[in-house]
This record gives sequence, C-alpha cells and structure tokens, in this order.
Amino acid sequence: MYHHTNEKLRSELEWIQLAKRDPEKFASLYEKYHEQIFRYIYQRMDDKELAFDVTSQVFLKAMNNLPKYEYRGVPFGSWLYRIAKSELYQAFRDRSSKRAINIETVHLATFMDVFEDEENEINKKRLLSSIAELKEADVQLIEMRFFEQRPYKEMGEILGITENNAKVKTFRALEKLKQLFNQNNR
Repeated sequence: MYHHTNEKLRSELEWIQLAKRDPEKFASLYEKYHEQIFRYIYQRMDDKELAFDVTSQVFLKAMNNLPKYEYRGVPFGSWLYRIAKSELYQAFRDRSSKRAINIETVHLATFMDVFEDEENEINKKRLLSSIAELKEADVQLIEMRFFEQRPYKEMGEILGITENNAKVKTFRALEKLKQLFNQNNR
C-alpha cells in the first residue's frame, strides 16, 4: 500500500500530468488516496464527521494546487499527507480539537515486538501510556514508520525533512518511547 515500484510511480506521474491539463482526471488520484488520507486524519482526531470534512479540504487544496506540484521521486500521496498534516493542525486550531491516538490492537501487537517484553495487557497499557507522554512530532514519526510502515524517504517528504533526518528523528523518538516504557514499569 505505501511502497511503490518505479513503474507505479511513472504511471502515477502520468495521472498527475493528465489531471494538470484536465481537472476531471484528478478522480483517479482521489480514488487511489482518499481512504488512506481519511484514515490518517481520523486516527488523529477521533471525530468521524470532522475527519470527513478535513479530508475533503485536503483533496480540494490538492486539486487547486496541482499546477504547483513537483515530482520528487516519491508517491503523490506524500504530497497529500503534507497537505493533510497542515489541514489537521488547522482544524485543531480552528476547533480547539484534542488530538487522539487510535491504535488498532493488530498494529499494537506488531509494535510490541520492538520491546523485548512479553505481550500482555500490562505491557499494552504501559505502551499506550508511554506513547501518550511523547510529543506530537515523535508520535507522528513512530506512527508513520511502525504502524503505516512508510520508508524513510517518504516520511522525509511528508514532513519536509531529509531522508536521513527522518531516520535520526525516528530513532530518537523510539529511544524516548523505550525510556518512557521502562520508566512506566516502576
């Protein structure tokens, strides 16, 4: 879902070029990315109606700004995620919404493998408590890398940083999380 072959990237670039000439051609990009962008937003706000509204804003802005889009060797979705991040923060400011973290049990169990403890309810609670103590930027890095399984290059594009910086920041966020996880054991 998040990883693209060179062939898929070329095909997507053709869709983008067509959509730049004819806005009706934007539909294929919308269909490809709508569900992913909606899930990204909904996981962070825990208000389904507002998530639909913000998602609509993301695609409206993308379509209106498509002539400014520049291909950078990563999926078009990376650009959409940057817009989504901006729109999400704007929604929080506009509505004084509280950020939520929705983590499915399946993803949580996979993420627990990073820690060398047995998977059990106590550790899940410790992990959720530890995640809640992290800064927003650290949570976002961990979500993108471990829950969404994004490559560092794409993470960097979404966040507007280099691939190497995405690696370093993710490592540091993970170290903070491990530290909090171990502290919450006491």
